[in-house]
Amino acid sequence: MNRSLELKKIQQTEKFDIVVIGGGASGLGVAIDAASRGYKTALFEAYDFGKGTSSKSTKLVHGGVRYLAQGDVGLVFEALKERGLLAKNAKHLVGKQPFVIPNYSTFDNYWYATGLKIYDWMSRSLSLGKTTMLNAQETKEYLPTLEEKNLKGGVLYYDGQFDDARLAINLAQTANENGARITNYCEVVGFLKGDKKQNLKGVVVRDKFTDQTFEVKSKAVINATGVFIDHLLSLDDKDHKKSIKPSQGIHLVVDQKFLQTEYALMIPKTSDGRVLFAVPWHDKLVIGTTDTPVDEASIDPQALETEIEFVLANINEYLTETVRREDVLSVFAGLRPLAMPKDDSKGTKEISRSHKILVSESGMLTISGGKWTTYRKIAEDAIDKAIRTHKLPDSECVTEELSIHGNVSKKSIDDHPLQYYGADQSNIEAFMQHPELSEKIHPNYPYVMAQVVWAIRYEMAQTVEDVLARRIRLLFFDARAAQESAERVATLMATEMNHSEDWVNEQIESFTALAQQYILQ
Repeated sequence: MNRSLELKKIQQTEKFDIVVIGGGASGLGVAIDAASRGYKTALFEAYDFGKGTSSKSTKLVHGGVRYLAQGDVGLVFEALKERGLLAKNAKHLVGKQPFVIPNYSTFDNYWYATGLKIYDWMSRSLSLGKTTMLNAQETKEYLPTLEEKNLKGGVLYYDGQFDDARLAINLAQTANENGARITNYCEVVGFLKGDKKQNLKGVVVRDKFTDQTFEVKSKAVINATGVFIDHLLSLDDKDHKKSIKPSQGIHLVVDQKFLQTEYALMIPKTSDGRVLFAVPWHDKLVIGTTDTPVDEASIDPQALETEIEFVLANINEYLTETVRREDVLSVFAGLRPLAMPKDDSKGTKEISRSHKILVSESGMLTISGGKWTTYRKIAEDAIDKAIRTHKLPDSECVTEELSIHGNVSKKSIDDHPLQYYGADQSNIEAFMQHPELSEKIHPNYPYVMAQVVWAIRYEMAQTVEDVLARRIRLLFFDARAAQESAERVATLMATEMNHSEDWVNEQIESFTALAQQYILQ
């Protein structure tokens, strides 16, 4: 993917069938679905692909055990099917993750075992493994650092795990390979309309790097901006009423020594009634999450002190080795795009994660709600509705069987630092034949300079943050190490992209400030 070339092709196209606004999970899925059906498609992302919610998840591809408990059976069926499809179509990024639920009452042991056996049955042929009820000794063997006082037993079950930001990049590549024109750092700042309010004809786009604006005509426009959908809806109709209630979730990243196992810990009910996870990920441990209502959406939300204290207090009830503030390598916060409830007194954890496709009076389609696991189905529903709404030539969805860029079995690349590139691994290894590109970005981590060059040339990375946060995940594993790597990455990027020394200094300064938000003081 080449940003300059994409912009040129976009501006040379007289009219698109579909313009997608938003480069997160839903927007990228929509671009793939539309392009793979043969529609002329363009996608605009105001920041970088997956910068917002889509890179800040719990890293799970799951049906949603708690949605089953809430009685949202339809969503669980849908999500379990999509989990299986994603595991098949992105084998290099999606894998099976075993979980153990420790139980401190005999009733709970039978209760959760029964519920998770139903979860297995609902997975059918796409099941990732069989649920097993454990006694106290077996539970402790699976989770050696678990607090065993009053432990009655546990339940072993299986769900999916993935790298969210890496999947977002691979979805962008897949959309591009299927003919979609996509670009990051291009913000939709207005709409093209005909004589009537209902006649939406396209969008006005601003290139954030040059500050130039240009018009893009389209038969259909799809708003897939997640927690920011109200901004676009208000831009389309100044009388629009707020429809999204953002909910913040945070995660703490620590060394895996606190769990000492490949099995994830799932706490089904914390002090506020939410599920808490401690999940091994990239040789670290991700602990979360919270559910905090916020008034306004932010592209870089920050963890609240109350949330940090909540996660630490709850996880430490279950572990024999205390996780302290100084043990936290990185803390990150993301916002869920939950639909505004009719009863605002309802807790956000009770709001359904089911998606809706709304059609404005202007004809713009908006995706409300949803989650990573069901991104493909969300996209299918959005394009089906766009076909009906805008009378596009009918074309069947093909994404159930569509392989995602990089898709290759992990069996041949397990435990390799480049395994998450899948089919692209050998190309990066070829770059490493140049001695300077085989050098490590940071001495404590396996990332190499070849990955920086690859990110620039083939993954549309434009900034140091793009590289260290989303092309490789160093900011999320170890924010201090990421800060220490900024100068080296910026210098190589400047050489590769023909930027000035001033650009290098600006990048170091801006990334250092951002990384500081990921460090607990």
